[in-house]
Amino acid sequence: MRSRERGGVMGGQVVQQVRRFYDGGTLPHDGRPGEPPDPGADPRIVLERHAEEGVETFALERRLAYLDRHLGELLVPADTGFRTDLTSVPALFTWLVPKTGAHLPAALLHDALVGGSHDPSSYVSTDGHVVDRVAADRTFRDAMADTGTGVIRRWIVWTAVTVATIFVGRDVPWSRARHWSYRFAAGATIVAILYLGYSSTSDLFDRSWLGAVDVPWMGDRPWWAEVAGGLSGAIVLPLALSLLWGRLRMAGAIAGVMLAVLLHVTVGLAAIGATYMALERLARRSPGAAWMLAGLVVAAALVVFALVSFG
Repeated sequence: MRSRERGGVMGGQVVQQVRRFYDGGTLPHDGRPGEPPDPGADPRIVLERHAEEGVETFALERRLAYLDRHLGELLVPADTGFRTDLTSVPALFTWLVPKTGAHLPAALLHDALVGGSHDPSSYVSTDGHVVDRVAADRTFRDAMADTGTGVIRRWIVWTAVTVATIFVGRDVPWSRARHWSYRFAAGATIVAILYLGYSSTSDLFDRSWLGAVDVPWMGDRPWWAEVAGGLSGAIVLPLALSLLWGRLRMAGAIAGVMLAVLLHVTVGLAAIGATYMALERLARRSPGAAWMLAGLVVAAALVVFALVSFG
């Protein structure tokens, strides 16, 4: 049965097979024997919430089982001490990839496979296959397909975990030279896109910001032509830079285009988030000053509203 089910790939694309996820039973605990996995039962995600040093994490009360196309059966977590924050997404990007949703079983599977900084760096499948971090990232992408996660979202998420693997992954199946070549390519891509985005913004507002250079795809044109040129550059240039990534060029292309296209959105959201955090801290430490600041903001808004509306 398993050998038959390890297909599900057509034309290089993973075909959704929801039954690859099933109930993984339970681990032995407190002297009680655990329950074996049941391939005929739907997966049951039972979470126990923990608050550790102000950080919300969850323990899995039941194991998840997943039948991978290459590695065979994966049963997670491997021990009762496992903790997860669900889908590990920075707060700035939860609008794009929420903490939970159709992709949650795949996210929990990936969290358990890669472990934390103090956990074992690899996982061994039921069939005896060692699952390193690169294999875990690929498994994550395939598992998201099996949960019905959209194509675009799962490739974006796979790119994010691949970039994390490049910079912080342990025991990856690459030589030291290849690993550093990937790090150089990723770092060079990020720096180049940030600098060109800064220069393009300077060009758009017709300002000569410190260190900015003129970008030929924008130039001295009508604003709409400069915006169109900037958008084209945000696609073409990252694609060119992705060639530095070698075998990971797909991740390089997706990461580069996403960073370039969403650069200003990300900066704006970061500014809003930082302002909110600063106001929360002020309200907690000095409520009087917070009320005073709120009053000043309202008064300034009233003055500006009157001036703009009534001249």
